Amino acid sequence: MTRGNQREKDRERAQSRGGKGAKGKDDGLTPEQRRERDAKALQEKTAKKAAQAAGGESSGGKGNAKK
Repeated sequence: MTRGNQREKDRERAQSRGGKGAKGKDDGLTPEQRRERDAKALQEKTAKKAAQAAGGESSGGKGNAKK
């Protein structure tokens, strides 16, 4: 029973870390600013994926090999 107080120690560690995490997440942006930021990031991501897909088509594609 050397690890009997593991749960209590872990709870103390979690409390000492503070409110970091999903619940304490506040970047100081309004919902509209956050939407704009996320939309821009999504556009960049899709453009990057489209560029990769255009470059990868000559290799035969991914999912058509198995049927």
